[in-house]
Amino acid sequence: MANHEISVERREDGGKGASRRLRHAGKIPAVVYGGDLAPVSIQLDHEKVWLASQNEWFYSSILDLSLNGDVQKVLLRDMQRHPYKQLIMHLDFQRVSENEALRAAVPLHFLNEETSPAGKAADVVVTHELNEVQVSCLPQDLPEFIEVDLAALELGQSIHLSELKLPKGVEIPELKLGKEHDHAVVIARHGRVEAEADPDAEAEGGDAEAKDE
Repeated sequence: MANHEISVERREDGGKGASRRLRHAGKIPAVVYGGDLAPVSIQLDHEKVWLASQNEWFYSSILDLSLNGDVQKVLLRDMQRHPYKQLIMHLDFQRVSENEALRAAVPLHFLNEETSPAGKAADVVVTHELNEVQVSCLPQDLPEFIEVDLAALELGQSIHLSELKLPKGVEIPELKLGKEHDHAVVIARHGRVEAEADPDAEAEGGDAEAKDE
């Protein structure tokens, strides 16, 4: 698992006015909570975080928040964005303990779709029913993504949660709830066939036109 370190500063002032001043100064107000420590208000450099936020790992990996060399391992739990500007308004981070299992959403990476029997067929549509999956594991076992190999996928086939190849120490809690929770991840179906005109519908349409005249 790669290390992703982000420098932060302690934030002393609270309130909307202070947060507004921070944003004008190119900073992002944020909070770190969880574990045995009290919540701490922090601030981060907007430009650096914005660049980091363009990467998938920012949302699904353990992050190392460094405050003058004091590093705390956290997960991003919430991000508030401006409704139309390229601006991050606020971030919430949750501390993680190396000895306690955590739950996190991990993105799925689909491989070999174009070279699969289903992918090469002109009349088959491969749909990704899920793009991420909730997993449970210790922090050191958290994968940045899970690969889904579609090399053998054929028309009429599907891949379910229970068929995913998970890294050691990683499990999908939802599968413990019963077979009905073994959701499809990928489905290969016939493509949409252009429907023939329905003569009854045409007749109804004709009658409607006649009434309008």
